[in-house]
Amino acid sequence: MTINELLDIMAKLRDPDHGCPWDRKQTFDTIVPHTLEEVYEVVDTIERKDYDHLANELGDLLFQVVFYAQLGKEAGLFDFDEVVSEICNKLLTRHPHVFPDASLASFGSPADITAEQVEGNWEAIKQQERDNKGQEPGSILDDIPRALPALTRARKIQKRAARSGFDWPDIDGVLDKVNEENAELREAMASGEAEHIEEELGDMFFSLVNLSRHLNIEPEKCLRKANEKFESRFRRMEKVINSEDRDLATMDLEEMENYWQQIKNSN
Repeated sequence: MTINELLDIMAKLRDPDHGCPWDRKQTFDTIVPHTLEEVYEVVDTIERKDYDHLANELGDLLFQVVFYAQLGKEAGLFDFDEVVSEICNKLLTRHPHVFPDASLASFGSPADITAEQVEGNWEAIKQQERDNKGQEPGSILDDIPRALPALTRARKIQKRAARSGFDWPDIDGVLDKVNEENAELREAMASGEAEHIEEELGDMFFSLVNLSRHLNIEPEKCLRKANEKFESRFRRMEKVINSEDRDLATMDLEEMENYWQQIKNSN
């Protein structure tokens, strides 16, 4: 089937007389949670390398875009063609090293440029686009979405700040900052003030994200792997304990730690 058939299916689902009651009652706001869920399902499929099901998950994500486009069309705001036009124009204008005059016809003579330079140029072009729209000069952090997961947003904030030179020159400074934040967290914990502890713990997270950035490690991905490792070991520990007809809930911490080390050392 084609994209036009998908658009037609979407329009029929929203038909006021014969469409689906659930689809008809949806709005931009109510679809957002489903969009986030589909994004995470795509990410999960890729990280599990379950490529046999990736097309299916990408189709679910594409449907979200089509749904928004149908809502936009009904409200007289935009349609799917405009969505496609917007991204095409953006890709052409933001890749001058591939499309020198921002047209498909100009493809064929890419410049000698690194991925890092491309990223820098991308940000500069975005700033020029804002200037061309007559927007008042603002912060370089202005268009970082607040709805991003906190770790991802922290990394983006730090990357933007670093482009203006506000960054540690080497990783030693970052590690020193992590140690400094650790000491401040301990002081806050000693004070017993909940708000102060929360603030210092947040600073600790922020400094660890900065460390991951300097190590060129994606913090969200790094933490997901840590989650998966812990979950896998915990499940294996439960199986061992159950196989011995014991109950995890009745064990003390020392006993559990012994089982944990047994599982950990068996990797």
